[in-house]
Amino acid sequence: MSIFLKQHYGNSRLTARQVIKDPTLFLAFGFGSGLSKYMPGTMGTVAAIPLYLLLLQANDFVYISATLLSVVLGIFICDKAAKKLDVHDFGGIVWDEVAGFLITMCGIAYSWQSLLAGFVLFRLFDIVKPWPIKWLDQHVEGGFGIMLDDVVAGVFAALLMRIWF
Repeated sequence: MSIFLKQHYGNSRLTARQVIKDPTLFLAFGFGSGLSKYMPGTMGTVAAIPLYLLLLQANDFVYISATLLSVVLGIFICDKAAKKLDVHDFGGIVWDEVAGFLITMCGIAYSWQSLLAGFVLFRLFDIVKPWPIKWLDQHVEGGFGIMLDDVVAGVFAALLMRIWF
């Protein structure tokens, strides 16, 4: 028994191997980071960092387009994953954290300080869920609902980042 991985995921009782082999679940689980037994949302945000650093190498149009694409595709990815797992907003579905972190860092000049601040602010908004994030999390269903609270958390964090940096 692993201290890092659960034996089964969701009401469908999928194995880690099944999650990794299914392209939709692999993405929904943030390239596998959502398989973590502990703090899968934080691990999903950590998994977003290499993608963020890769997108920084491109121009703003590419970064914004990729971020918007991650949100739009995320609605479908998360919805399909929730259905496969037979659980709405299963904790291991962390694609919403990937998209939310990309939103947080949009247009912010890179430094280790901005990366750390963006990470902490996004996680804070995602965990604490101040209004209206908590309301959205509790009242909006499906893939759109899974994505929406993290998109708003990313927007809130991005606004504070704009003020700070």
